[in-house]
Amino acid sequence: MHLGHAFSALTAYDAAQAAGGSFHLRLDDIDQSRARPEWAAQICDDLHWLGLSWPAPVWRQSDRLPRYRAALERLWRRGLLYPCTCTRRDIQAAANAPQEGAPRFGPDGLIYPGTCRNRPRSGPMPQDQALRLDMKKAMQAIGEAAFHEETYYPGPRAVTARQMIDSVGDVVLARRDMGAAYHLAIVVDDADQEISHVIRGQDLFDATAIHVVLQHLLDFPTPRYHHHRLIRDASGKRLAKRDDARAIALYRSEGKRPADLRAMVGLPPASASV
Repeated sequence: MHLGHAFSALTAYDAAQAAGGSFHLRLDDIDQSRARPEWAAQICDDLHWLGLSWPAPVWRQSDRLPRYRAALERLWRRGLLYPCTCTRRDIQAAANAPQEGAPRFGPDGLIYPGTCRNRPRSGPMPQDQALRLDMKKAMQAIGEAAFHEETYYPGPRAVTARQMIDSVGDVVLARRDMGAAYHLAIVVDDADQEISHVIRGQDLFDATAIHVVLQHLLDFPTPRYHHHRLIRDASGKRLAKRDDARAIALYRSEGKRPADLRAMVGLPPASASV
């Protein structure tokens, strides 16, 4: 954990406390190549040191793969998913083809050109291939949607078919080697945990429209969203996971207190935040 993680967690915790609600901790550990028990333990220890608490047990996404598979099956039966065999290199090459014009980027990077979209699709949902959401069919199924943003461009935010098709495209909902992708997993988790408010960084604002579309397709409620400012270094660069110079564990070893870290990220003392 670095200062940016601490700021996000403290912001969410303070908001939950002020509203008489509860703060939930989840471990996004589907990608087991980047998950370690000692890292999860360090996260929990750092958060406890900051003064945060949460209901037990902590949800781990690696334990919830059957739940994600069930959600994918629902979308597959409706004809909204298709298997994709394209590699990153394939997508890059297709996006750079002369007839495509300038490459377009969305929340997940290069917008998928639809290479596999119209291939024949029959039989049960494949278990060993990436699965993409056919965004055009998805928007035809739900029409327009909306969500309420509390902080970043506050107010009701429309989610339109043109926006999703042109600026987002057919996002991956299941990866071949992980079973589920980020967008699907957090939508299912938020619904199952009855999350009322999602509090996270501005860098995820553009992805929220994807989550709202999935909520409508799966008949889930849409939470309210709060996308807070990002913590940056002296050069203005957003802190990264590997920014060890601002790791909470390092600050702790230097004798810093939780109140010091609150001050460093511009948050009021704990007693003044609720």
